[in-house]
Amino acid sequence: MFLERLPGIGEKTANRLAFYLLRMPEQDLKEFGDNVSWLKSKTKYCKVCMNLTEEELCSICADEKRDKSIITVVETVLDILSFEQGGIYNGIYHVLHGKIDPLNSIGPDDIFIESLLKRLELNSKESHFVPRSGTTLGTKITEVILATNPDMEGEATAMYIKNKLKELTSSRVNELKITRLAYGLPMGANLEYADYGTLKKALEGRNNY
Repeated sequence: MFLERLPGIGEKTANRLAFYLLRMPEQDLKEFGDNVSWLKSKTKYCKVCMNLTEEELCSICADEKRDKSIITVVETVLDILSFEQGGIYNGIYHVLHGKIDPLNSIGPDDIFIESLLKRLELNSKESHFVPRSGTTLGTKITEVILATNPDMEGEATAMYIKNKLKELTSSRVNELKITRLAYGLPMGANLEYADYGTLKKALEGRNNY
């Protein structure tokens, strides 16, 4: 059954969904089908950050109130939703649409790392970076936050991007700030249940108190 191809959908759930669709009014089912069809045909990449959008620019890049001096690099569009739901971040993003994963034959050229580097063009007259195009043109980029997941592939991707950015900024007097999301103990967690890797990250990312 086609519905079983969807992530997280097993045979029983697929059967329930199929019978639910059969019980839907014909007009609602037609609307559902049209929306699914339009999803692929109307959705495209934002020309600046590679987010998904129906316009040339996504709503985040087009928002003049966003702080365009900070770029957060994420693996997927779903990661953007996590940031945006909490209202904890007011910068802009760059979506890689994947991570470096040699075991699955995914290298740096298979995700949108090159487009990130192209967003950051060294201005030969001034000691700062400016994006090539889009609503952020002329904005001084001061920081790139690497927010890939803390697994082996995510760490490898972050390290690769960091090295590429270091190469790009090696001749600068004032370096571009490159940061990595801190990982450690979640709020409300007990130390006795924390694994070695989590405690190690918590110690490395400790702050003044």
